Amino acid sequence: MSEKVEKLCAELSLSAVAHHYATLADEAVKKKRSYIDYLEQVLSAEAALRSERSRQMLIRLATFPSVKTLEQFDFEAAPGAPKARLQELAGLAFVERRENVILLGPSGTGKTHLAIALGVRAAERGYKVRFITAADLVLQLEKARREGRFEQYLRRAILGPRLLIVDEIGYLPLKKDQSDLFFQVVAKRYEQGSVVLTSNLSFGDWEQTFDGNAALTSAMLDRLLHHAHVIQIRGDSYRLRQARQSGLIGGTVNREAH
Repeated sequence: MSEKVEKLCAELSLSAVAHHYATLADEAVKKKRSYIDYLEQVLSAEAALRSERSRQMLIRLATFPSVKTLEQFDFEAAPGAPKARLQELAGLAFVERRENVILLGPSGTGKTHLAIALGVRAAERGYKVRFITAADLVLQLEKARREGRFEQYLRRAILGPRLLIVDEIGYLPLKKDQSDLFFQVVAKRYEQGSVVLTSNLSFGDWEQTFDGNAALTSAMLDRLLHHAHVIQIRGDSYRLRQARQSGLIGGTVNREAH
């Protein structure tokens, strides 16, 4: 009998049922559960397994550099990070409302960790997420344009995800054509899907990143900030604090360095 059940489970791709049906059957007999209760337990095991597989697949497809969670974030070591606001954002209502989250602050204060944590939470909720650095995004946009598949790339990689995370805006200056391409990303996502951005620059300094184009920068910020939660994170670099504690560097570090 078990061979027939396992064969049917294999044909129907019911791996959790194949793994749990015998154990759950023994338990059902001991506790005198009904056939309906037993069936519900077996199907619940299958549903839980499929949900976990889907969650893991969405996390892999998001291309996070590493998986980080809000629970892992050390708020005591980063007193400038507003814990209550970030926990509220982790509820993901901003994704449903197609709003943006912009994380600003010096290098090493946890912006990328927090952006990934929001992305992981969204993937766990079943949303399609994509993580990419600003530099890599521009390179991919340029490549897609050269190969004549720019519109296809925009539909798939830019409009496809419910949540798009763009990390490290401002670390590398963009040329005119690159700035124009980045603007198209913002324009396409405007009121169509949520974006999480991180930057080590204040908004007043974004112009220098986008080829000194004041008009383009203003138009882009107008769209980004229309429905946005701006999180300003203050404090010293977590990595520099660790280096000081380990004695690798002295106690004085230029806080303006990025």
